[in-house]
Amino acid sequence: MDRIHDAARSGQNALERLMSALPGFKGYREKELRRDTDRILRDHLAARLDLLKKALNEAADAATRSGGMDTINDVETARKRLDRVSNRIRFADRGYAPLFAVLKVDEAALARVYDFDVALIEGVDAIARAVAPARAEGGAFAVKAMIAEIDLLDARLNDRESVLRGIQ
Repeated sequence: MDRIHDAARSGQNALERLMSALPGFKGYREKELRRDTDRILRDHLAARLDLLKKALNEAADAATRSGGMDTINDVETARKRLDRVSNRIRFADRGYAPLFAVLKVDEAALARVYDFDVALIEGVDAIARAVAPARAEGGAFAVKAMIAEIDLLDARLNDRESVLRGIQ
């Protein structure tokens, strides 16, 4: 996450670097960079989750070939939940008020949201790890383990939204 933020910071042009030297502007610009970083991260995570749906299709194919028709329902449940979580990540609140908003979010609260965003990366990684056995085995147990990881990520999103509601 910091790597993305640092890359955004280093990509500033001369005018942006000059304006960062102005009193008050640096804090605003830093928040804008965080906002851009947050958007890039969320788009990346949502795209990764979208790719995992292809693996679910393979799990459904494996279940069909092995005669595990009960697993098909679990795969469909996983697909729907994956869609929901992917969209929640893609369209999540950004975590702070814009420049001219009446409410300003304090840096400690913003750091908490940032921590939640790091947890989102870990959650997507956990889902990706759970996909491999589901794809290979096509079994109900493997798909249910993946659903559990999706539900954990969904709960993290709920916690993130609660923090943001307390801020705004």
